[in-house]
Amino acid sequence: MPRTVYFDYNATTPLDPAVRDAMLPFFGEIWGNPSSVHHVGRKARALLDDARDRTAKFLGAKPSEIIFTSGGTESNNLAIFGAARMLKPRGKHLITSAIEHHAVLHCFDYLEKKEGFEVTRLPVNSEGRVSVDDLKRAIRADTVLVSIMAANNEIGTVQPVAELGAACRERGIVFHTDAAQWFGKEPFEIINQFNAGLVSVCAHKFHGPKGAGLLYIKSPLHPDPILFGGGHENERRAGTENLPAIIGLAAALEKFVKPPVFERYKLAAMSAKLISAIEKIDGCELVSPRENSLANTVSFVVRGADSIGLMAGLDLEGICASSGSACSAGSLEPSHVVLAIGKKTSANSLVRFSLGRDSTEEEIKFVCDSLPEIIRRAQLGK
Repeated sequence: MPRTVYFDYNATTPLDPAVRDAMLPFFGEIWGNPSSVHHVGRKARALLDDARDRTAKFLGAKPSEIIFTSGGTESNNLAIFGAARMLKPRGKHLITSAIEHHAVLHCFDYLEKKEGFEVTRLPVNSEGRVSVDDLKRAIRADTVLVSIMAANNEIGTVQPVAELGAACRERGIVFHTDAAQWFGKEPFEIINQFNAGLVSVCAHKFHGPKGAGLLYIKSPLHPDPILFGGGHENERRAGTENLPAIIGLAAALEKFVKPPVFERYKLAAMSAKLISAIEKIDGCELVSPRENSLANTVSFVVRGADSIGLMAGLDLEGICASSGSACSAGSLEPSHVVLAIGKKTSANSLVRFSLGRDSTEEEIKFVCDSLPEIIRRAQLGK
């Protein structure tokens, strides 16, 4: 059995033992429904309220502005569908970018095809970055919502999100940012740093549990719900709250976001060694930006190979990597991000290494030593 080298931290991170310990009581003695009026339910409600207060304090928000969700996908869906439908009487023009996660792009596709909205998808430059000037030019009198991610999951590009948000605020337009890849990786001080009325957060990207996320909704915004039932989460998200996951989310935020658990200095040095090795291999081309990029993310394309062969070759050596978004794993479609940055002929050969807290120099050396032969075999196999 090959050794395991896990270089796929942008897809998910292992649950931290301390976060798991914080969650454990909520699988046992604290099991009530927070909406029940009896003492078992009231105990759960008090702890849910405490978790919301802790989360709001950490983010620099009001408790009423925190909506707990099942993760990044639901947070994005609630933000986009909820805000677009709420604002439809004011206008039907929406703006996003060409490199968003599919949990964002598919929402805009649906609104355009099924609900009569018009969508502008902003281009990006060769590094995957959205221009603030392009956004300003795209804004129309009937623009009601803009959604641009804070950092790209596939190639690591960090967007000028505060400037993009400020451009929207100047025009009175609601701005949403998918910050799933920001938390735990980039500096965070306060939620207002994004200049966004809607911010999506996902716990399992920074050693919290899967199935836990939140949507920050700046008061007095009140997006239409996308789930219907009881009056949970201030009537914005129906469904009995997943209290163990929420506790895990709050604990992971407090433990791993200030300072970021992904240590830039350590990871940048490791990434540099990977980049140096990749650049020496014939047919490989780096697509991650050299600056204004996630320090843990190294993405490249390979001439004469495809992602399926490359992923299989890496896995045979015990190396866990990705060919883009984990949510698209198994898809034969080329990376829409690589297409957007102009690499049309190599968009189906993306390899993403994303390092994390437990990555080691020994693992970097092993991957650097193994990579030339893995790529050679993948090129021959095609």
